Amino acid sequence: MIDNIIGGGFIILIIILIILFFTFVPVGLWVTAFFSGVKVKISDLIGMKLRRVRPGRIVNPMIKATKAGLNLEISSLEAHYLAGGNVNTLVDALIAAERANIPLQFERGAAIDLAGRDVLEAVQVSVNPKVIETPNISAVAQDGIEVVVKAKVTVRANIDRLVGGAGEETIIARVGEGIVTTVGSSATYKSVLENPDSISRVVLEKGLDSGTAFEILSIDIADVDVARNIGARLQTDQAEADKRIAEAKASERRAMALAREQEMKAEVEAMRAKVVEAESEVPLAMAEALKSGNLGVIDYYKMKNIGSDTDMRESISKMTNNKNNGKDKK
Repeated sequence: MIDNIIGGGFIILIIILIILFFTFVPVGLWVTAFFSGVKVKISDLIGMKLRRVRPGRIVNPMIKATKAGLNLEISSLEAHYLAGGNVNTLVDALIAAERANIPLQFERGAAIDLAGRDVLEAVQVSVNPKVIETPNISAVAQDGIEVVVKAKVTVRANIDRLVGGAGEETIIARVGEGIVTTVGSSATYKSVLENPDSISRVVLEKGLDSGTAFEILSIDIADVDVARNIGARLQTDQAEADKRIAEAKASERRAMALAREQEMKAEVEAMRAKVVEAESEVPLAMAEALKSGNLGVIDYYKMKNIGSDTDMRESISKMTNNKNNGKDKK
């Protein structure tokens, strides 16, 4: 009875060990690799497990590379995986480069992948050029007319400059700058409309792909539209500004004239006050003259008569002026 129990427990232990072995060791993956011509040891697969590397992420790309005729080391693929690279994409890029006769070494491809660029897309763009469409670019010719240009840039990836080379944004910015410069050097907007190919020719000669990850093959002008008359608008704005300045200066002159007028009125009122004050002293002076004998009574009456005569003449003159004004109004 005891022997049966011991025998059954031993069998169960063996079964558990076998399950653990097949669970921990990817035997199926090893068999697939063996029949695919990939030499990988069981110990290497166990080591990957211990290093927390999924063996399938390494062995399957290795099988693909071996079938494509590439001579790669499984340790190199594992090191690239541990560095954070995409092993499957890298192998696909190496296979595509091999088929297209593009010289791409494993180290170069791994560096491109680790730099954050899609190495497979780079190889594809190197084989099949890519078209980059620029946004609407506004430029002003020398006659002041604004022209809106849209271009299509055909580029090919430069594998040697992918690491450290500028991207598509730099290409678009440089092409836009070249278009603005070329249109700005044109005498009229009509010359731009008549010869749009001159823009692409001049821009292409500037070597805009220097320091970028691409090689510019062609620049084609897709659309040219005439927009606003910037020159006329600037002249209008300048005229409006000059008008406002003139109005401000005129207002300043009017304010100064009004202040001067008020000042002169104040001076006149002051003079009138002095005259009234002087006239108020005349009777006192005359009384003093009569008292001292410097002025006789007859002289005094003569002066009164002269004053009355003067008042009468002024009254007649005012009445005559009022009548003439009435006739003029009729």
